[in-house]
Amino acid sequence: MSEIRRRELGETDAPVEDELLQSFNRIVDEGGERLERTFRAMFITGLFGGLEVGVGVAAYLAVLHETHNHLLAGLAFSIGLVALLLAKSELFTEDFLVPITAVVAKAASVVQLCKLWGGTLLANLLGGWVFMWIVMKAFPEWTGTITTSAKHFIDAPFDLQTICLAVLGGSTITLMTRMQHGTDSEPAKIAAAIAGGFLLAGLQLFHSILDSLLIFGAIQAGAEITYLQWLGWFGYTLLFNILGGLLLVTTLRIVRTKELIQQRRREAPANPDAPHGKN
Repeated sequence: MSEIRRRELGETDAPVEDELLQSFNRIVDEGGERLERTFRAMFITGLFGGLEVGVGVAAYLAVLHETHNHLLAGLAFSIGLVALLLAKSELFTEDFLVPITAVVAKAASVVQLCKLWGGTLLANLLGGWVFMWIVMKAFPEWTGTITTSAKHFIDAPFDLQTICLAVLGGSTITLMTRMQHGTDSEPAKIAAAIAGGFLLAGLQLFHSILDSLLIFGAIQAGAEITYLQWLGWFGYTLLFNILGGLLLVTTLRIVRTKELIQQRRREAPANPDAPHGKN
């Protein structure tokens, strides 16, 4: 009886609240559109993502160098996430909730998801490496600051604390994505980006892309850190970022919108891998 009453009170007869329906439709439509892009388009968007998050890292280093306060520096880092939002670029760790929901709803295929993940991850790292080379040549006085920041991650033991920090890193940026897709308000989306940046950088959560840029910059500045050390840290951080984004946010959201997903799956074409007429 309560479900019938809820349908009567809402503007639609969907089995969930109207706001949740609108958010779900935005997520699936955007996810399908992202996954229909060519690899070239995905790669260039990811390249811009690496460059733009690098802007946030530069702001983070500038404030940290002057104040030695990670919380203030975290607020400065949010400039990078705001740039990502407004420039319509993307990070690999933003590609959990939106494209996975689209795949589950049969708006796209698993093959397309793998192409998106692989292209975006590689492009983020490449764009970030290039940008950090420029930053460290422009601001060599930040060498001590970035070396200390990088060693915080590289020297961390692989234990329960670092696993939890990486899980929180993945869940935090996925939650940011969820909040941004829950509203049409640009100021609210920007506020979500600022909150996400503050938590990620201010609390020094382990984030595979953000912290890789710090490590790249330290290596380029001459710190006693090797790319092999980075790779060892990056491997487990990436894994637990993914688990955090999937288990703490994406899966729960999919379960919450189960009826909407079932409806989308019924309406989906029989072969999601078939070309849809987009370039």
